[in-house]
Order: sequence, then C-alpha cells, then structure tokens
Amino acid sequence: MSVSLLSRYAFFSCCLLFTLFSLPFVHYEWLWPFTLAAAALTLLGVFDLLQTRHAVRRNYPILGNIRYLVESIRPEIRQYLLESDREQLPFSRAQRSLVYARAKNEGADKPFGTLIDVYQPGFEFISHSMRPAPLSDPAGFRVEIGGPQCAQPYSASLFNVSAMSFGALSANAIRALNQGAQRGDFYHDTGEGSISPYHLEHGGALVWELGSGYFGCRDATGGFDAERFADQARNPQVKMIEIKLSQGAKPGHGGILPKHKVTPEIAATRGVPLGQDCVSPSRHSAFSTPIELMRFIARLRELSGGKPVGFKFCLGHPWEFMGIAKAMLETGILPDFIVVDGKEGGTGAAPLEFTDHIGVPLREGLLFVHNVLVGLNLRDKIKIGASGKLVSAFDIASVLAIGADWANSARGFMFAIGCIQSQSCHTNRCPTGVATQDALRQRALVVPDKADRVFHFHRNTMKALAEMLASAGLEHPSQLRPHHLVRRVSDTEIRLFSQLHVFLQPGELLEPEIKAAFYGRMWQMARADSFEAQPV
Repeated sequence: MSVSLLSRYAFFSCCLLFTLFSLPFVHYEWLWPFTLAAAALTLLGVFDLLQTRHAVRRNYPILGNIRYLVESIRPEIRQYLLESDREQLPFSRAQRSLVYARAKNEGADKPFGTLIDVYQPGFEFISHSMRPAPLSDPAGFRVEIGGPQCAQPYSASLFNVSAMSFGALSANAIRALNQGAQRGDFYHDTGEGSISPYHLEHGGALVWELGSGYFGCRDATGGFDAERFADQARNPQVKMIEIKLSQGAKPGHGGILPKHKVTPEIAATRGVPLGQDCVSPSRHSAFSTPIELMRFIARLRELSGGKPVGFKFCLGHPWEFMGIAKAMLETGILPDFIVVDGKEGGTGAAPLEFTDHIGVPLREGLLFVHNVLVGLNLRDKIKIGASGKLVSAFDIASVLAIGADWANSARGFMFAIGCIQSQSCHTNRCPTGVATQDALRQRALVVPDKADRVFHFHRNTMKALAEMLASAGLEHPSQLRPHHLVRRVSDTEIRLFSQLHVFLQPGELLEPEIKAAFYGRMWQMARADSFEAQPV
C-alpha cells in the first residue's frame, strides 16, 4: 500500500515540496521560473484531487492528465506515425495521397510495384485487352439525364461533387467547390441545406438536394412551399432537383442543428427562424406512400420548368424500393434519375450504430436498383448515379461496370480542398477550414488555390479513367460491363463479377414466374400504395 501511495502521489508531492522550499530563494533569477512551474503544477494537482469527474486524475494528480492529453492527440499520432499506407480509417493514406497529388496536378505514378497483396481474397482488378483501344478524350465522358417526361435534360459529367450542405461546410469550401465545378464543367450538389449565396457566386452547375426539412422552400410550419421552391428551382444555375430520401451515413435518421449554431446566414439560406433548433425530420411530410412520391416528383418537375427530378437514397428494405417501382408502373410517372448512396458514404456525423450497422453497402444497393429497373424494362428511361467512398478512377469504373451511369464523391473533393481526415467535422474546429463556421479557421482556405485543386482532381481522375478504359479495349465508360471487373474470392480462385452476382434479364419482373427467387419474393411483398410489406 505504501509503495502504491508513493507512486501515485510522488510527483505531486515533489512539486509541492519544491514550491515550498524554493520560495525563500526566488531572488535568484535562474530559480524563479522553476518555482513558478512547480507552483502551477501543484495547483493543478490540488484541483485534480478536488474534482469529481475523472477518477484517474483523483488517484494520480498531475500525472493523470497525461492520459487525457495522449488520448486527445491519438488520432493524429496514429494517422501520421503508425497508420500503414493501406489501412482505411476510413480512407487510407494511399487513397488520400492519390487525391492530394491529383489535386495539386502532380504525378501520382508509383515505382517498384503494388503494395497490395494481389493473392488476398477480396482483391479486385479490371481485366485488360491485348489490343488496347485508342485513348479517348475524357471531356466526352458525359451522360444525358432526363427521361421522356423531362423538358430540360442535363448533360452531366461522369464524376461530380456529392451532397454537402452549407453549414456543414464553410462558405470558402462551398466557393472553392463551385468554382472548381464551373471550370471543369461538372455539377456541385448543394446538400439538403439549400442554395446559399456562396453556391451562386461562381456560376457552377448545381443539383439542388431537397431533404425532409425542405430548406429553402419551406413554410412557417416546416412543410413544402411550392411557390418558394419554384422561385429557386427555375434559376438557370440549378440543373437538376434531387429528393433526399436517406443518406449513407445515417439512413432513417433525422438531425438537429442546435439553435446556437444557427447563424443569421444559415437561417436565411435554409429559411428557418433564428433562436430555434433547425430540425431535419427522419421522414418527408410531402408524401407518405410510393404513389405520393411519384406525384411529388411530377409536381417538382412541373414547378421547376421541366428540369430533371430524381431521388437519392441508401437501400434498406428491398420491398420498399420495389414498391416505388410498382408506383412508377401504376402512375406512369418516372423519376429522371436515382442516386444510390452506400452505407460506407458519409461526410456528416452520425451515431456509431448507424455508421456501422444500418444501411446496405453501395455495390449491393446499386446492383439491386439496376436489376429492378432492368427487370421492368425501365432502365433505359432512368439514369443511375452512385455515391459512397469513391475517389479513384478504379472506384468509378467498378460502379459503372455493375450498373451506374455516373459517380459522385463528397470526401474525395473534401480532400482536394485540404481536408486531412481529422474527423472533427462536427466540432466546428476543423483544422483546415473545410467543415467549420469559424471565420478565422475558414480564412485558412484560400478559394482560388483550392478551386484549382478541385478542377485538377476532377480532370486528372477522368484522364486516369480514360487510360484504364483504353487498356481494357474500351473507348467509352458506357461500354463497361460486369465481365470486365474481376475479384479474387480465395487463394486459388478469381471470378468475374458477371459470375458472382445475379443479373436480371430485361422484362423479367413482368413475367408470370420470376426465376430469381429473392427478387420474386420481394416483388410479391412490394406495394405501390404503402411502404409497408405485403404479407405473402
């Protein structure tokens, strides 16, 4: 017991005794700094003994604070000193370095071979051709979005800025992203926080995301306001309207921006009052069934002047999306596009249980949506976007091969404007000025420089995609198919994605008997008049 007490209080006792015995000799100039430091530590030790919140500090005065200091800098120590190049937390150093290099317009080539264990199950690659195709101009890698019911189709790049709101991101971050998008001719999704003045400053193409809070087009009670929507949606800079049903980070979960974080700027942008919490409900109030969703889509298309209208979601219950598909058939109303968000996506903070254990990963969700539309003969009328941890040309190619028409990236473009993955987005203390409303912190983000990086990251990634396609013997991304993507499934076996997954035939879901058992059962459970499952 005495040894334990000595080890616990020895440093505190030494500081106290040094302070007491050195006080009479402070006239020696060399001594008083040490006396002052010992006195400060002694006061800290007394405070540690008296406080009741931390047991470690009560038992180990002064020294116990080291534990909390080390814990506070653990992410930085791990990221910069201990993390391996391929350890994804959530993005690996290799992924971040690739984005940084391309954003700075530097060479991203690596010598001496791959660091990946190509014999590890899960390794993926694109098979190449012995007769590579001529290199295509990536400027031609675009997709026309807008079905037969759309009057103003939009030609989108195959790689765009995914949804991130003003409020979550700083004003300078929004400016840099939009200016880069304008230069590179790709779109910038506003996120559900509505269209801020910073989105409009540089004229980049916008996709207006409409969340359950209807920010920017809400009435006094938080419901949808058609007149306010039409005023904003008809802005020539707004190219498409995207209804957010759910997001990869926290599908099925609402959100609250506390009133102390609702600045006058954010209140004006979102159309919410100052001095009150800004609430994003977990569900929409403008519709409650798949049929009502289709009618809401038609209404938004009319109010916007015929612009493409679609929705974004992270797949959950499969029968719910099939219910939406049944509503398409019943009403004859089609969305112009669907963006599938994977559970691995997420710039916003979310409860750990949602981040880790809610929602379907991107590829499975994407493949399901693609198959349902193919099975209903609707695939050629509805375009599909994909978002969720996509930063490289291979990431883009892999989702295009299994059904996507284009890809979006949020965190990739955050890295391009300086994000260092400090994971402090929700604290308002972002060290690089990307995800903060602190005016001094966001001053560090110099808009012209970061806009250049956004432009270069997009351009160089598209160039890398063109080179990958040429090596596979392809001239355009639309030629990618599941048999071009290969995965190692064991130490001794690799398989094409066309062998790994079920791919429905056109019109298969319209047949009296559906061969794919899972799809057949989900189709039976789906209802156009409700998101509830039909008993079977």
